[in-house]
Amino acid sequence: MKQQEAAPDPVDVRLGARLAELRAEHGWSLKELAERSGVSRSTLSRAERAETSPTASLLNRLCAVYGRTMSQLLSEIEAAPAPVVRAADQPVWQDRASGFVRRSVSPPHAGLRGELVEGRLTAGADISYDRPPVPGLEQHIWVLEGALAVTVGDSEHRLDEGDCLRLRVWGPTRFRCPGPDDVRYVLAVVRP
Repeated sequence: MKQQEAAPDPVDVRLGARLAELRAEHGWSLKELAERSGVSRSTLSRAERAETSPTASLLNRLCAVYGRTMSQLLSEIEAAPAPVVRAADQPVWQDRASGFVRRSVSPPHAGLRGELVEGRLTAGADISYDRPPVPGLEQHIWVLEGALAVTVGDSEHRLDEGDCLRLRVWGPTRFRCPGPDDVRYVLAVVRP
């Protein structure tokens, strides 16, 4: 008996369609986008067709190429923006491979520069970004529960409950949950 494949996640379907639209808007082939982003053509194709759920690192690379923050990209696949978004309606995106859960707290709005994001990492989770989605992006990272190690360039900052780190991102960053518990934090992002 043939096993049925699970239907793709609706968020992944909308995200894949938006990624394909962005590539078409720029007039790039998969090969050109692969060269610009450092992501293989097959991975890009699978993400656009929602055959795979993109990782946070992959989305970060694509956001850098398209000059968007991840929140901007994710807000583009949601309904029209409202001034209030209830907790139950805040979009949640998961990178299951890395143990990262991202909740878009701020009501999405393309014309505003600031946004709030809730991040959760499971104990032991480790995510590296090779570049910021927008160079010079300002970030404020406030730990609500647990501990978070944030590496910016050659400097690692250990943040415990209540600690807040402010930085501008120009190069690689790394977010790591050293454990023993999961970490929950607020990320305030301000575009330059």
